[in-house]
Amino acid sequence: MDENARTARRDRRRGRDGASGHSAMERSPDYRQLRNSFMPQRVVSDDEISSIHETAFQVLEDLGIKVLLPEARAYFASAGALVDDATQMVRIGRDIVQSALDSAPRRFVGKAGNLGRDLEFELGSMMFRRQRRSQCNGSGPGETRRVAGGLRRPDQDRPELRRAASARPHVEAQDIDLRLRHYAVGKVQLTMSDKMPFVYARGTGQVEESFEMIKLARGMDEAAFEADPHCYTVINTNSPGNSTFRWRRALSTSRDTGRFPSVTPFCLAGAMAPITVAGALTLQHVEALAGITLAQIVRRGAPVVYGSFSSNVDMKSGAPAFGTPEHVKATLGAGQLARHLGLPWRSGAGSASNVNDSQAAHETQFALWGSVLAGATICIHAAGWLEGGLSVSFEKIITDLEALQTFAELFTPTSGGAAEIGYDAIADVQPGGHFFSTPHTMERYRTAFYPPLVADLANFGNWSEAGAKTANQRANAI
Repeated sequence: MDENARTARRDRRRGRDGASGHSAMERSPDYRQLRNSFMPQRVVSDDEISSIHETAFQVLEDLGIKVLLPEARAYFASAGALVDDATQMVRIGRDIVQSALDSAPRRFVGKAGNLGRDLEFELGSMMFRRQRRSQCNGSGPGETRRVAGGLRRPDQDRPELRRAASARPHVEAQDIDLRLRHYAVGKVQLTMSDKMPFVYARGTGQVEESFEMIKLARGMDEAAFEADPHCYTVINTNSPGNSTFRWRRALSTSRDTGRFPSVTPFCLAGAMAPITVAGALTLQHVEALAGITLAQIVRRGAPVVYGSFSSNVDMKSGAPAFGTPEHVKATLGAGQLARHLGLPWRSGAGSASNVNDSQAAHETQFALWGSVLAGATICIHAAGWLEGGLSVSFEKIITDLEALQTFAELFTPTSGGAAEIGYDAIADVQPGGHFFSTPHTMERYRTAFYPPLVADLANFGNWSEAGAKTANQRANAI
């Protein structure tokens, strides 16, 4: 092909794409409103999911669940459940549970301090908690870890944690009296972040005081606060089949729509649940249904999230394990159960490793892939977790962000149109040539590929000359 023909064709192409081509090719993944583009995967058949669901009905109706909180037992009794106050056992008929499931919303919007950070809770959307561009705040680990400095209490890293509060996870503020801790955590979230806050719910009093802080910070009256969900919390049952004082959260967060709970049993196969994946899923489903039912009894139509955080234990030590094949399978099964109900749902990632090493990386990434392929609405503990949540690593937050940003890129649609196929570019390059300087490349090279946050793509010689820094060291500098 002669040069004049090539030039004419390039001009025609530029006429279609714009003079420079850049405006049509800007890289713009939406890190705040992710839509999961992967087809949900299954771990068991649809018939087996139906069997797990029916067995959960049977357990709730015939065996029941222990409810320690008298107020919660009274709510169950008001709905027609069989309550034995002497044993604290509550047997919930399937008609009560099904009525609750029918009233739970399939979609709702969580309100943040910034309109651009509002969250859509529904099947198909996805968000990660604890990431730099994460959609909502969270907290939990009791200590921090660094490459230099080792294990530290959070108060030793208070300046860094506060500066990073709008972007990175909070840790448990152990240096502050438990009676006042919710004030400190709430203040950090509400003054240094515009995301939807997480509310610790250690008793009704602290919950209500946290709500007052949100209303003051956001300039809302009671009516505005009740109109939409403005915060969230997590309700954990004490598996197997025992509801503790934490069920106050369900009562406090369901009386109006200003806040919503994620009802999340923590079922570890082989210890607090049957040793099989199907058995752990069944017990998880039992306890989640009980919590969702209570939330709907307290206020019909209240927003609620189906929760899953089932994994297994190390049968040699009894220690919790994460990112294992069983953890991934349980997450996939939870996704099937959530889709069976039609409810938005919460999964969990994390790692049992004690340091930010290859074990920590692969455990977290397997857990993250499980959540993505299961179609989770929100994945908790997505960045920084070590020791099963006992500590958070500054460096691991950053290295995990690389994985989370990669998922955001994977969710971004890929075009296969004529301009992307690039017939002209293929025709321009002769056998044995290269594509570095073709117009097709020159128009796109600035934004064609994801720019790594931590990864070093230099060859060994250049990497060595630059100081031979490991990923941990690069993350520490970031």
